[in-house]
Amino acid sequence: MTVIRIIKLAVRWFIPFGIMEYRKRKKKKKNAALQLENDKLQLEKEHKIRKYFQNLNHKNVDSELLEIIEYFDNNPFSIFPYDFVKKYNSVDIDVFFDETAKMKYILHDNKRMYFPRDWAAARIRAYYTGLRIEQDIDSPHRYETPEYTVKNGDVIADIGAAEGIWALTYVEKAEKIFLFECEDEWINALKKTFEPWQEKVIIVNKYISNITQDKYITFDDFINGGKINFIKADIEGMELELLKGCVRTLIEATDLKLLLCAYHHQDDAEKLRSFLEAKQFSVENTKRYMLFIGDKEFDIPYIRRGLLRAKKLDCFASNCNPLSLLEIDITTFFFSCQWQLLLEDCQFFKYTDTIK
Repeated sequence: MTVIRIIKLAVRWFIPFGIMEYRKRKKKKKNAALQLENDKLQLEKEHKIRKYFQNLNHKNVDSELLEIIEYFDNNPFSIFPYDFVKKYNSVDIDVFFDETAKMKYILHDNKRMYFPRDWAAARIRAYYTGLRIEQDIDSPHRYETPEYTVKNGDVIADIGAAEGIWALTYVEKAEKIFLFECEDEWINALKKTFEPWQEKVIIVNKYISNITQDKYITFDDFINGGKINFIKADIEGMELELLKGCVRTLIEATDLKLLLCAYHHQDDAEKLRSFLEAKQFSVENTKRYMLFIGDKEFDIPYIRRGLLRAKKLDCFASNCNPLSLLEIDITTFFFSCQWQLLLEDCQFFKYTDTIK
């Protein structure tokens, strides 16, 4: 091989490699600069929020706001600005490696919870610590209460399942579980987590919405009149769209409870409550507030309820007005396969005789 040919080969192989490496390093440097700028803006925003609460008049706020003010007197910013967060430390979490699946996992309630393959152990510890904080008994994001817990034989839907912690908690009690998740990085992890119960767990790779089209489906179309006892939803502010596509299920349900995240937008809690109460559901919010700084429109007064819990009212016991159901959604109601039974259960004909 001549010297000239060797030089030509070197030019052909090493110069493109050098250009690619240069571009890679340049992109990495640019991303680092952007991250530094974002971190600076984040700190400025956090400082502004802390100062807002510290400047509030202690005498003119309720006990829940007073907790936040007192927390910020001695602590840095937190989405959950309460002392209960101090109970949790990520170093306490053991991360294991499954040699067969080539995936990391932790033990939740003595059950394996798997994570995406490219997640480092430190990221998993931090993430699971966040989950534990969310479900602390004093957290505004807590799902479970004595009244809102899955019973043996319930059919449950975990919408926006992510790692699946809520469904995993109740997997042995539930008769069937529907896991709705569209983030590809979670699908394999969910399959591995729920592998021991695969006969009763269905992973649905679709977005729940108020329309059925392409990757979107309404809950009414999905469940199609089938049994459902519990719906939990954490879907980035799309909870109202879930309800709009769930009207038939809400009307027909006789034993249905919902857990809906309400912190993604400032008015989520109000809109969700209004919608559900119009469908004869009793609604309660969790105690305390969240400071969801992740919303670009996050602004004064900053505080948001973390979660709404709702359950179907007993029409007979609560003397509810079944006519309100007709006025709200007459088409869905009259074409429901169970509308006649619901009218009889609520003593509709006795009611109409009375108002005559």
